[in-house]
Amino acid sequence: MPGALQHLRTNSSSANGKEVHMRPMILKNGNVLRNGQMSKGDVCIKDGKIADQLDDNVADCLVINATDLHVLPGIVDVHGDAFERQIMPRSGVSFDLPLAMQDTDMQLAANGITTAFHGLTISWEPGLRSVENASRFMDAMRQLRTSFSVDHRVQLRWETFALDAVTDVAEWLLESPRPSLAFNDHTTSTIKRVEAGNLKKLAGWASRCNLTPEEYIQMVYDMSARMDEVPEAIETLAKTARDHDVAILSHDDVTAKDRTFYRALGATISEFPMTHEALVEAKSASEHTVFGAPNVVRGGSHNGALCASEMVQEGLCTILASDYHYPSMLQAAFKLVRDSDISLPDAWALVSSNPAEAMGLNDRGSLEIGNRADVIIVDAKRKFPRTVVTISGGKVSYLSHTEIL
Repeated sequence: MPGALQHLRTNSSSANGKEVHMRPMILKNGNVLRNGQMSKGDVCIKDGKIADQLDDNVADCLVINATDLHVLPGIVDVHGDAFERQIMPRSGVSFDLPLAMQDTDMQLAANGITTAFHGLTISWEPGLRSVENASRFMDAMRQLRTSFSVDHRVQLRWETFALDAVTDVAEWLLESPRPSLAFNDHTTSTIKRVEAGNLKKLAGWASRCNLTPEEYIQMVYDMSARMDEVPEAIETLAKTARDHDVAILSHDDVTAKDRTFYRALGATISEFPMTHEALVEAKSASEHTVFGAPNVVRGGSHNGALCASEMVQEGLCTILASDYHYPSMLQAAFKLVRDSDISLPDAWALVSSNPAEAMGLNDRGSLEIGNRADVIIVDAKRKFPRTVVTISGGKVSYLSHTEIL
């Protein structure tokens, strides 16, 4: 199979700098999602974009038989941190970033995710989520980006008490392609957990940092002593993000006041809101709200938060993200169709057009003529629908079998 994929992939330029055109493609006779409806038809691809039409006899044209299969816009993931498992699959066991991210790239392509914002947590913690590790990750992304088979981007998930990271984060916000910025405060909630005697997750967090629980608690309190510095740091990064058209998200909104506070800073996306109050406030301003796709697939939150499926049906969830499990995005959309009165076009908007819109990516999320050719072909007849082909930017990045060629 690697040989077949290598044959199908073409780059936009060769090693000697000469232009090499991508192979034109016709995805024939599929169930195509276009203009909010499913209908039988073909999808044509030329020069990496969705084309109006293409003759079968075009030189070097790749014809893919999509009969009885769904042809859908590629999935756009606004927040996923499953890549951390490739970096550190066990506590204290780490792998080199190039290998970890190659593995991540393969998982994304196999699950139909053509654009992925990696949730890079930048914390005061040592270890996996440290500023130093974030710097290494950003360096690796610059070096590896051209080797990826799908579009990898970064969500700078900044812990608001990580005050020593402000300068670094401000510089990373200027990277191309632009990252997104998420404001995240787990320090305050951790203190509340400790003071309430809720230490259930503490051992795991400490282990991730190679600290004892006692050392971790002391570090939390040391950081909380700098609370007065946090508002200025938040405003600094918010202004940098606004000035450079960076999509801004707030994380774990609890109250309407939380939402209005971050809205004033330019955060028009509420990520994993915790209460109906915060959701209703976001909806009143027509803002996007993000829930985890694993929440839908598992039938509820793993930590007792709001049920994503219910929020979708109430019109309070507009985006699903992979969170910690890449396969869940594809599965969640089809599960919503099976278990509710939601149509596939409406369910698919949660994982494609809506997240693309929220991130300001106007060239993807739908199969409109001229859009970037991010397309997946799905076998939906299975109990768990499966990606058959993933095309990212007009190049085949995943192929499950060659019988459809």
